[in-house]
Amino acid sequence: MKILFLGDVVGNTGCSKIINNLSDQIKINEIDFVIVNGENADVTGVGLTKEICEDFFKCGVNVVTTGNHVWDQKDIMNFIDNERRLLRPKNLFEPAPGKGFEIFTTDENIKIGVLNLMGNIFMKKCDDVFIASKKFLDKYKLKKDYDLLIIDFHGELTSEKNAIGHYFDGKATLVVGTHTHVPTNDARILKNGTAYLTDAGMCGDYDSVIGMNKINSLNKFMKRDSVKHFPAVGDATLSGVIVDCDMETGLAKNVNSYIFGNQLKNIY
Repeated sequence: MKILFLGDVVGNTGCSKIINNLSDQIKINEIDFVIVNGENADVTGVGLTKEICEDFFKCGVNVVTTGNHVWDQKDIMNFIDNERRLLRPKNLFEPAPGKGFEIFTTDENIKIGVLNLMGNIFMKKCDDVFIASKKFLDKYKLKKDYDLLIIDFHGELTSEKNAIGHYFDGKATLVVGTHTHVPTNDARILKNGTAYLTDAGMCGDYDSVIGMNKINSLNKFMKRDSVKHFPAVGDATLSGVIVDCDMETGLAKNVNSYIFGNQLKNIY
């Protein structure tokens, strides 16, 4: 079984790239299940809406995860309570609308657990992610409660992501980082069989500053006249990871970074 995970979708350009291309990419890459982090998918570049989620589901996305911008579009609070395919970080302070973990059963009766976590360092206040992870593992077990477990760790620090990867090694199929919008080149299978990638990157216009208009971003850094950040609008590149799952163990057989688009290719 192959699972595609796509990093943070940024603005209209990222949404359009997914909506117009995902169905074909699923067929070409023989993908069985798709997870997308959608927390920056709104036209403003922060948050997401019911309409965006529904567009994603229609084109082949099975689950949408989020992060620190989950509540930036307020109407999502009502939608997330009634849509089990939309997750928010499990370690947000409780009570909070929605869920941070859900088990999804495929047409082939494969149970896929999806866990959304958020880091503690340089992020919005949330419960200790390592305590939350321990509580989770005390309650749920791979090959007992689900056949596969995919974890979206939304965090700033590479070291914190590394640590979570090792903490779940042998207990999850894939641990993948999101939030920085920059894909890392370290896709690998850890010692005990869990696939790992520090950051999936973004689905957006890479001729930008992490998806935002580069001129306006430069003006902000240089203390020149600027406005509120807004997404770049050039052609997007999809970035993420594909994991080939071992259905006997629930761990990973193979893992590779995934890039669809021209912006991250070297030009000689």
